[in-house]
Amino acid sequence: MKLYYSPGACSLSAHIAMHESGLAFEAIPAPTKTHQLPDGTDYYTINPLGYVPYLTLDDGRSLHEVPAIVQYIADQAPTKKLAPANGTYERYKLQEWLTFIGTELHRSFSPLFAPTTPAETKATFITKLQGRLKWVDGELAGKQYLMGDTFTVADGYLFTVTNWAPRVEVDLAPYSNLLAYRARVGARPAVVAAMKAEGLLK
Repeated sequence: MKLYYSPGACSLSAHIAMHESGLAFEAIPAPTKTHQLPDGTDYYTINPLGYVPYLTLDDGRSLHEVPAIVQYIADQAPTKKLAPANGTYERYKLQEWLTFIGTELHRSFSPLFAPTTPAETKATFITKLQGRLKWVDGELAGKQYLMGDTFTVADGYLFTVTNWAPRVEVDLAPYSNLLAYRARVGARPAVVAAMKAEGLLK
């Protein structure tokens, strides 16, 4: 399998899932600013949407969108328990978390990176994020991970998205449970390996 990523982008969550799974894969940088691969290939010729992550399978089929990709990865390595079994209530809770992170957090962070977003609009999104992060902080009370004591692909996604907070002046200091959680996730060997591979850690 080939995973196309841009350092520090939401594709880091898929990169983490790959390392957690132990599956064989090739990680290929696809910078979102240049859309040029290391060999000079125009990334748009591979993924017409131009964004990451993008996963190509051995048989030539492909997937995009974080929730789909990370669940696919999890299902290829069931013994790692990166996702509950399909059809169970717990699997739907995982999907609930992946959807929440994507629509309520990821989508709210995105405008904060755009230089053309007016300051007033950014303030509105930061206020929304603060409310959502406060709720997440409450949900993490007494838990090791989002789903309890077991790390899942949703944790890789939340870790990735909350990594962006310092870059857009969103203060995580009020959320003690989230900070402790981020430290736990960040210390996992697979997370360290993915971040080093992307040049985010030395």
